[in-house]
Amino acid sequence: MDENTNTAQSTATPLTLVLGASGKTGRRVAERLQAAGLNVRRGSRAASPAFDWEDPVTWPDVLAGVTNVYVSYFPDLAVPGATEAIAAFVEQAERAGVRRLVLLSGRGEAEAQRAEQAVTGSGLEWTVVRASWFAQNFSEGAFADAVRSGDVALPVGDVGEPFVDADDIADVAVAALTEDGHHGQIYEVTGPRLLTFAEAVATIAAAANRDVVFAPIPLEAFSGYLAEAGEPQEVIDMLAYLFTEVLDGRNAHLADGVQRALGREPRDFADYARTAAENGAWK
Repeated sequence: MDENTNTAQSTATPLTLVLGASGKTGRRVAERLQAAGLNVRRGSRAASPAFDWEDPVTWPDVLAGVTNVYVSYFPDLAVPGATEAIAAFVEQAERAGVRRLVLLSGRGEAEAQRAEQAVTGSGLEWTVVRASWFAQNFSEGAFADAVRSGDVALPVGDVGEPFVDADDIADVAVAALTEDGHHGQIYEVTGPRLLTFAEAVATIAAAANRDVVFAPIPLEAFSGYLAEAGEPQEVIDMLAYLFTEVLDGRNAHLADGVQRALGREPRDFADYARTAAENGAWK
């Protein structure tokens, strides 16, 4: 189905706008909606009509005819200006006739939760999905190359993290977009157990049947490595924030968002690692 279905078509079938459709969760949300035969418009700079968070002039065309919206803000709701952008977008969405909005937020991030207020205080049917660290950061994100090299060096110690599978996040988001009963819910989504980053890397090594070692390093060395690898400064700053503030133990406990939204247990990190290895993520 055409991902940029026009307004006339959407009068018969709801049209869902997926922002961040090339990202880890947005891509999965869009694929699930399309597989279900639903009309999807992918919101990105490369799409037509184009969407750019930094250019509100692009928003009206993208919102035209849209009933539901999935919002994933790049690189993170914690970056400067994110709260203001979300508030302005929500206001525009209400004026455009959007009925339902699902926001991907960050667990344990005060800045992200300020951005949530623009959604929860709106007149929309809203759902917030607060996610912990994605398991897919090791296979689709900033850590993938390090895993392939066999040497994962990160500025983190023995703090436990309930890594969540991006497939679970997408399943929760799709349920909230397409089913009744999720309005007004804040789903904190985690995996089923806590793992240190060293344990996560060891799990990946076992699944991939290769030597991968983990070592803690100073934040300055990590930021320098990312800069040399060509990561944008906003991504480097965001990761530095997450490692220095969010990974202080505040999220070292499990939540039941997946269970409440979907009626099933979340996927385990070992299952993620095995599937990623089978799909050649670290070859």
